[in-house]
Amino acid sequence: MSLAEDARAAVRDRPVLLAALRAGVVNYTAAARALADDVDGDTESVATALRRFAETLSERTVDSRDVRVTMTSGVGIASEGADDPVLAVGGIALAPGAGSLTAVLATGEVDAAALAHVLGRLDAEGADVRAAGLAGEALAVAVERRDGPDALRIAEDALASVPTRDGTDADG
Repeated sequence: MSLAEDARAAVRDRPVLLAALRAGVVNYTAAARALADDVDGDTESVATALRRFAETLSERTVDSRDVRVTMTSGVGIASEGADDPVLAVGGIALAPGAGSLTAVLATGEVDAAALAHVLGRLDAEGADVRAAGLAGEALAVAVERRDGPDALRIAEDALASVPTRDGTDADG
């Protein structure tokens, strides 16, 4: 691979760096130093490759989603086949009346980008997400009971401004 290809691959392995490049808030020399273990080249050459890559990236826009966000307390791991689980993955279900977690459920225009944005915002606020999932038109996250009301507000706010891109990146 060329230096430019190595730099692009290293950036894609670090979504936060990709987002920073897209937003235009990167110190290219510092980023090049951070990639030194993954990209073989001198710092200035890698910085130049990063600048060129950033120029090919489409800007992120925000998209407000038409969703309804609700909260259910007392959620926990339930026996297989539990009635009306909030979330089920790999045979493990989170259902009401089975524990001490709070589930935040968003229904409507949700997708992986929405889930990622909600999780990122919850992480930034220090919420301990215990489970999360997405299927069809439903997104669910489970947090400790004390974090429930804040998680609800954070999810509502996050879903009002989900980052999207137009799909025109020159390099995918």
